[in-house]
Amino acid sequence: MSELGLPETGDGILPDSAIVALHAAGAIRTASPFDGDQVQPASLDLRLGDTAWRIRASFLPGADADVADRLSRLALHKLDLAGGEVLETGCVYLVELQEALALPAGIAASTNPKSSTGRLDVFTRVIADRARSFDIIPAGYAGKLYLEISPRTFPILVRKGSRLSQIRFRRGDARLGEAETAALNAAERLVDTRLPDVAGGGIAVSVDLSGAGFGGLLGFRAKRHTGLIDVDKRAQCDVEDYWEPLVTRGRRELVLDPDAFYILASKEAVHVPPSHAAEMVPFDPLVGEFRVHYAGFFDPGFGHAAAGGHANAHGGARAVLEVRSREVPFILEDGQIVGRLVYERMLARPRSLYGEGLGSNYQAQGLKLSKHFRPWTREG
Repeated sequence: MSELGLPETGDGILPDSAIVALHAAGAIRTASPFDGDQVQPASLDLRLGDTAWRIRASFLPGADADVADRLSRLALHKLDLAGGEVLETGCVYLVELQEALALPAGIAASTNPKSSTGRLDVFTRVIADRARSFDIIPAGYAGKLYLEISPRTFPILVRKGSRLSQIRFRRGDARLGEAETAALNAAERLVDTRLPDVAGGGIAVSVDLSGAGFGGLLGFRAKRHTGLIDVDKRAQCDVEDYWEPLVTRGRRELVLDPDAFYILASKEAVHVPPSHAAEMVPFDPLVGEFRVHYAGFFDPGFGHAAAGGHANAHGGARAVLEVRSREVPFILEDGQIVGRLVYERMLARPRSLYGEGLGSNYQAQGLKLSKHFRPWTREG
């Protein structure tokens, strides 16, 4: 791995410099150069290609088939993304990505929606040829990548080059165990909780339904039958055309409506030091009828003081929670654990941290909607 500027031994997440080196070595193949802000501290944004297909249903190709083989039977309609196309809610689309891979034998990858994608309730997953699971790219994989896209709440406008997903490269198993996580918290204060719950791997993250930190605002519930959102335009939409603000009424709880989508915030302020990356994972599917956090990657420097990441006196920044209820109403209570932040070692420190001149939209965030919405303040 010396050609990537990495240590010869050890497990960890590849930093930005190694991602650039992978591209230079042909392990990441693209028809056009990277965009100027495409490489993040511990991940790479993935760009949509020329064509989208509306498909009958989601699928996995299986161990003996390529995606293109299955697509020929499942495609309903072909869309040219050169001039932009609308992806409707309730439909499933597949897009070949501009980035393809020819990974070295020791390097694997995983993918996740970008933060802005998750906050729009756009469900995305990456599919590789011969894959038997979504979002997991095995070590040594060589082939194309495709993105499955299913807008759940808002219709979206996308085009060639739009970036809805991101990929993270790793060598070996870099996840910290309970003792390592506790030691890192003692040294770096990963959350502003005096005695964080580190049982079961990762630090527990709970939901803030007190309204105390946001002027009585609990969060936002998405409206139905709204206008279009262009995924490449910032601050284009008025919040109340798309969202219903939820305010406290003395009760520290929220009844989740079936199949409704909410933006809430964590009670904890989160910190990811430069030496590590993190990922939000579900806490336990048996504790409630809801799903939390579609977009799970936290890059090195999130909530870090040196990168401008202190959102409050305790340091760190809140994690925004994308919450969707399932088939039945469910009462979510203040302080209820909804996810775990799992930390992984970096193989080397990134050249740039999250928030350091990278156009990072959510550094020092509070209860923040996606970048597509104009700033909103509660009146009265």
